[in-house]
Amino acid sequence: MPRESFLLRTDQKVLEALRKWADDELRSANGQLDYILRQALKSAGRLPKETDKKLRTNSKRN
Repeated sequence: MPRESFLLRTDQKVLEALRKWADDELRSANGQLDYILRQALKSAGRLPKETDKKLRTNSKRN
């Protein structure tokens, strides 16, 4: 699936916390944010099925 970039503006403390969390889980901040968003979308039932399959496959690698 092709990726698309976008600008995200957030509070400095939120970004620092995200980076710390990403470091703890051996991910980049970008990878951590993507993971968090996918989990939230899946939990809300808003993640398309094709993306859900990819998420399960990727989470088995981590």
